[in-house]
Amino acid sequence: MVISKAASESDLSVHSTFASRYVRISLPRFKMPENSIPKDAAYQIINDELMLDGNPRLNLASFVTTWMEPECDKLIMDSINKNYVDMDEYPVTTELQNRCVNMIAHLFNAPLGEGEAAIGVGTVGSSEAIMLAGLAFKRKWQNKMKAQGKPHDKPNIVTGANVQVCWEKFARYFEVELKEVKLEDGYYVMDPEKAVEMVDENTICVAAILGSTLNGEFEDVKRLNDLLVEKNKETGWDTPIHVDAASGGFIAPFIYPEIEWDFRLPLVKSINVSGHKYGLVYAGIGWVIWRNKEDLPEELIFHINYLGADQPTFTLNFSKGSSQVIAQYYQLIRLGYEGYKNIMENCQENTRVLREGLEKTERFNIVSKEIGVPLVAFSLKDSSRHNEFEISEHLRRFGWIVPAYTMPANAEHVTVLRVVIREDFSRTLAERLVADIEKVLHELDTLPARVTAKLAATAEGEGSSGHKKSPMEVQLEITNVWKKFVAEKKKTKNVIC
Repeated sequence: MVISKAASESDLSVHSTFASRYVRISLPRFKMPENSIPKDAAYQIINDELMLDGNPRLNLASFVTTWMEPECDKLIMDSINKNYVDMDEYPVTTELQNRCVNMIAHLFNAPLGEGEAAIGVGTVGSSEAIMLAGLAFKRKWQNKMKAQGKPHDKPNIVTGANVQVCWEKFARYFEVELKEVKLEDGYYVMDPEKAVEMVDENTICVAAILGSTLNGEFEDVKRLNDLLVEKNKETGWDTPIHVDAASGGFIAPFIYPEIEWDFRLPLVKSINVSGHKYGLVYAGIGWVIWRNKEDLPEELIFHINYLGADQPTFTLNFSKGSSQVIAQYYQLIRLGYEGYKNIMENCQENTRVLREGLEKTERFNIVSKEIGVPLVAFSLKDSSRHNEFEISEHLRRFGWIVPAYTMPANAEHVTVLRVVIREDFSRTLAERLVADIEKVLHELDTLPARVTAKLAATAEGEGSSGHKKSPMEVQLEITNVWKKFVAEKKKTKNVIC
């Protein structure tokens, strides 16, 4: 005799995930729910929402690594439960971080003697690395000014207006004046001559960018060093240089070894680099390396022992995962110099393919340089009917995320699109992107102009002040309208979500 029973309403084992009541109702979004739900339902609900995110591989706005080998993925998952700061409990992980610091220091030509350990630390990203380097410069400058009996309450840093926002954060958070060299139309990096002119006795360092976020261009660190050497001789100052090599630090040593930008230059005292960009590791891992021990004031280093042993630490945070440190070591030994060189050359070649494809359309001006970070920044030759923001918007229909943005002060009228070429951006994808851009251009040509035509027509007449607007003024007005339009769309999207 077979004994059977009807499944009760609470017997979840007979239900499909999509047939359960947990996917039929809206879950709380701003308050923790009162009751638990099954693990498969929780997974499916979250996974379904995440499908609405963009595809990371097609996110051409980002410099951050979006693909690693399966073996490294496994290493990451195997170590995801290790807290990096527990150095006494995880000594091998600490050793791997020290190996990475030394490998990167040698890559940047640090003046290390035989058997001498490099001075550096792993960070969450280049933002933390820049904060630490800036603090070291500020403290060293303060100590010097105190010793000379001079005021030490008004430090400043000289940078270009093209620096990443983390420099502005450092200046605001740690009360340092940020003196920015304004950009010029057609010249979108810091001018070394103008930077040195802005240096004074209170300048804690000049920050040079090896790979501008705007167009990938390398700033002329060698020229900056030579000019500063002369100024220091004339004034008796010792103004140093920090190189923000977040993007270019894992590129230049492999495909532009002849460019002098690192510790080969005597005034370069510290360098930061993002392991999660062209270091080829998932976010977030960064590194900051100092030229020698004297460039990192000892009073900034904390020594703690409550986890079982003396642990020197110089970070803005404490607990963090070990996975990215281990992943960085994997990439360094897996690829070696040969592997990194091959990958960067491949990125460079795919950049050329994309650039030539865009040039063949005869519709774009290329703003980026051939030497620099492998990216293509480009703008329309004629934006009288449709502009770069519309191209960016239409490309999303094909899955591409290509940002459109305006240049900083003194070049705000210039709008560009930017495509970052990463390791996982293949030749096939480069050719496909060009084809999709051509489709978008064709579609836009058949559509009536949006705000652009209306504004341009208005600008053709007399302005309220009685003068005819220049083409630059018209373009700036059009750009501002589109920036507001995009901002409103994002605002609306956030409300809905």
